[in-house]
Parts: sequence; structure tokens; C-alpha cells
Amino acid sequence: MTEISAQRVRELREKTGVGFMECKKALVETAGNLEAALVYLEKAGLAKADRKSARVAAEGRVEMAITDGQGGALVEINSETDFVAASDDFRGFAQNVASLVAARNPADIDELLQMTGPSGRSLDEERKSLMLRLGENVLVRRFRKFVTHRNLAGYIHQGGQIGVLVELEGGNAEVARNMALQITAGAPRWLEPSRVDPEWLVKQREIAEHQARESGKPPAIMQKMVEGRLKKLVEEFSLTHQAYIKEPDINVMTYLSRSGATVIDYVRYAVGEGIEKGHKDFAEEVMAQVNQR
Repeated sequence: MTEISAQRVRELREKTGVGFMECKKALVETAGNLEAALVYLEKAGLAKADRKSARVAAEGRVEMAITDGQGGALVEINSETDFVAASDDFRGFAQNVASLVAARNPADIDELLQMTGPSGRSLDEERKSLMLRLGENVLVRRFRKFVTHRNLAGYIHQGGQIGVLVELEGGNAEVARNMALQITAGAPRWLEPSRVDPEWLVKQREIAEHQARESGKPPAIMQKMVEGRLKKLVEEFSLTHQAYIKEPDINVMTYLSRSGATVIDYVRYAVGEGIEKGHKDFAEEVMAQVNQR
């Protein structure tokens, strides 16, 4: 059997980020050939990545990239734990994804994953290699690309847990930044009341009518209660009608008008929203991580 030196193992670790024992095994299996060991680890990583892909990934981070004269992008990349999401490798991958989306215009996730990054490998190959190094499922969940020459501002909050990109006509960089902060804090569902989701409105009407019936008020009063509640909810979730966070006595529409600006579009991502998370005993979760390595 070929004797594998610690220096050789260290060299392979530096190239791959894979653990000591896995690197040593790869070198043993390939008679100490570094290039062959790299291929061996890559194949092993793809197999492990396929097995990990079924696991829930509801943690992660949101990243953004803004390019001069082209626009920008906001992406959400998921992991299984917040510990991994905070690692330099994961953050670097997320930023590379955002930069790739901003520089190009993929139609969907599948097309994005097939794009070639700076390493010369596809983004999906990079993702699976990252899964090998980190020992967790990594998911490119969603992205939004802006192609515009208007004012574009972004904001990343809570270490990547919430991210916003907003596009404005008129105004300036400060106004755009203020709107990014507003959207982060206010979490609007729509730009303005005319864009309310009809299905959401039907559900809210049903809830409001049920609450009104429970009050025992006369029908005419109940109808006013329902309409009043719906109006308040629609305004609460419409960006233009929210109270402006820096001047609560006015709404966002007033601030924008005073600033000579109009919000054209925006996107707000919060990590893991809409993903059903599993519940594990902490000790079981730790042991599961140990057993997977």
C-alpha cells in the first residue's frame, strides 16, 4: 500500500476543504495521485450531495449584488443549520450566486445552476462540492433580477436573514436607501392597494365577517366593521400607505411625493419563509450531524 504523507493530505485538504480522513482515504484509493484524488472526492461528493438533497434546508442567508448600469439581484440560499449559514464558505457561495444572477439573466433556477462560475465549473457542481465540505444540504431556493438604469438600492438585515432590493424612478440614492429600510421593517405585501392579492382579500373578508358575527352587532354595523377592517389591513400591507418609519406622522406615499420619487418595484426575502421546518430534539440533531460525517 502506498504510504501517504501528512503533507500530501494537507495539500489535498487545502484544495478541497474536505476533512482529513476523507482526503487520506482518497489518496490511498488513488495511490497518492493528487489529481486522481480530486476526481475521487468529486465523485464521492456528488453521491453524498444526492443523498443530502432530500433533507429540509430552512436556514441560510439572503445576498444581493448591484452592478453599475445593469441592475442587480437578490437571492436566497438555504442550509440546514444557521451554523453552516454563517460559515465563510457558505457566505462566499451565496455571494457568487448573487453576482452571477446580477451579471446574467437566467430564466429560472435550473438555468442558473447550469451556468459556469469563475471556477470554470457549473454552479450546481459548486453547490454539490460545498455540500461535501459542509456536510449539509445546500439549496439555491429563489432569486430576483432587476435590469434597470433607475435608482436601485438594497439592504441586508440580521446577518443575511432578510434582504431587500428596491427600484425607484426619480429621487436619489438616499431616498432609495430609505425605501429599502422601510420595506425591511414594514414587510409590505404589495406596492399599493390596487395590487392586492384577490385570494388573500377573500380569505381576510371571511375572517372579518366571522369576527363581526361574533360581535352580535346589527347587520349594518357588522358590514361597516368588515369594510373598516379590510381597509386597514390593505393599507397596512401596501407600501405606499404604510407609516413612514423615519416620520411616522406621514405615510410613504407622502414621503415619496415630497422627494420626487416613485417606487417602480421591489422584492423582499426572509430566510425560510414558507418552508415547513421539522422539529428535532437538540441532542438528536447533534448526533445526526456526527453520524453523517
